[in-house]
Amino acid sequence: MTTDEDIASVVGQLADISRTVEEMKGQLRALRERADSQQVRANSQQDRTDVQQGRIDFAARELDKVSDRLQAAENALQDSI
Repeated sequence: MTTDEDIASVVGQLADISRTVEEMKGQLRALRERADSQQVRANSQQDRTDVQQGRIDFAARELDKVSDRLQAAENALQDSI
């Protein structure tokens, strides 16, 4: 192989490597975008979960208050008998 052939071979290999790197760069970009999108969905789901938990906690507190009032009413009724 002559020097010119060696140079041509190396140039071809570098071109192949450059194409491969560009392909990998595109794949990494797509992976990053997918990961970002999944993170946004996960954050949105967490927000909905937090809101739902807040509603559950509020309902539990309200039920506790109602239970206390019912107990007081029952006690008052028993005292009046």
